[in-house]
Amino acid sequence: MSFNKIAVLGLGKVGTLAAKLLHESGFEVTGHDIQPHRENLPFPVKSGKAITKAALDVEFQQVDAVLSCLPFHLNVEVAIAAHAAGIHYFDLTEDVPTTEAIIKLSKTSKGLMAPQCGLAPGFIGIIGANHIEKFDICRSVRMRVGALPQHPTGLMGYAFNWSPEGVVNEYLNDCEVIEEGQRKWLSSMEWLEDIYIDGMRLEAFTTSGGLGTMCETYHGKVANIDYKTMRYPGHAKLMNFFFHELLMRENREEAGRILVNAKPPVSDDVVYIHVASEGEIDGRLQRKEFVRSYRPVVVAGGKQTAIAWTTAGSVVAIIELVRSQKLPNSGFLKQEDVDLNSFLSTKTGRLYA
Repeated sequence: MSFNKIAVLGLGKVGTLAAKLLHESGFEVTGHDIQPHRENLPFPVKSGKAITKAALDVEFQQVDAVLSCLPFHLNVEVAIAAHAAGIHYFDLTEDVPTTEAIIKLSKTSKGLMAPQCGLAPGFIGIIGANHIEKFDICRSVRMRVGALPQHPTGLMGYAFNWSPEGVVNEYLNDCEVIEEGQRKWLSSMEWLEDIYIDGMRLEAFTTSGGLGTMCETYHGKVANIDYKTMRYPGHAKLMNFFFHELLMRENREEAGRILVNAKPPVSDDVVYIHVASEGEIDGRLQRKEFVRSYRPVVVAGGKQTAIAWTTAGSVVAIIELVRSQKLPNSGFLKQEDVDLNSFLSTKTGRLYA
C-alpha cells in the first residue's frame, strides 16, 4: 500500500512542525485544527470546525494516512475512523489505554496502525532495540529521557515545553518494567537515581508510558528493562509534594494549569537521551551506551525547540520509512521493529545522527 496524501490533525507546535517536515519530504499534506491558523503554511489547512466522526469519515476518504497530534484522549476516535477508512494511522501518544485500543484495531486493519511514534515512546525504544540486537544475552536496558530548559530557574528547574496533560499523566500513572525477568507495575516517581551527562548532574525516576510495547516484546528475553524521566536535582521531591501531599493528583486538569502558569515554555531547551545496556557477546560482559544532548535547530523555515523537533522528527522519519516500504504497511507497528540505521538514514532521521 503506497501512499502520499496525509492529513495532520492538531497544528500545535509539534503538529505544525511535523506537517512542514512531511511537506518537505514530498508528502501531499492537509492540516486540520479547530483554531484558525495565522502562520502562512506551504500546505492547505482546514480550520474552525470541531473534528467530528462525520468530518473524519469524509476527510479520510481523500487521504492515504493520518497523523494525529491531538490530545491523547481524542486519538482512539481518530484511530477508529482511520481503521474504517482503511488508511495508515500514526500518533505520538504515551497513553497506555489508548495504545491498547489501537492494538485491538490493528488485528483487522487494512492500513498500518502506528501509535507511540514520538520521542518516548518512540525513538528511545528504537535505540533500546538496537542495543538488544547486539548482545548474545542482554541482561539490562535502561532508557532515560529528559526535556529541560537549558537555563533553569527556581527550585523546580523546569519549563512546560510539552503538553501539561501528558506530563501530569506520566507523573501519576503506573509504570511497567521488567525486573529480574518479571513484568511488574510500579508507581511513578520512584526508583530515584543520579545520572551525569557531560558533567551535568541529573536525577531520574520512573514515569508512565515511555517503554511502549517493549515489556511485552522482550519478556523472557531481557531480564531488566525500565524507563525513567530525567530532571534537574530536587524536581521529584517537589512533584511528589505537589501531587501527593497537596492532593493535586485528585484534580489533574487544575494541576496542569497551575504548573504551566508557574513554569511556562521556553525557547532555549535541551533534550537529554541516555540509553545504557549490558549483556554478553561471545561470553564476555559488555556495556553499550547511546548518550546525546539535542538542542534547538533551524529546520523547516525557522528555529525549532529541541522537544519539538525530536518529537516531530521521529514520527516523520517513521512515516518516510513506511512510504519507502522499509516497514510493514498493515497491522501494528512496534517501535522496537524499526531499524535504527534505517531511521537515521531517512531525510528527517539524519537530524539525530
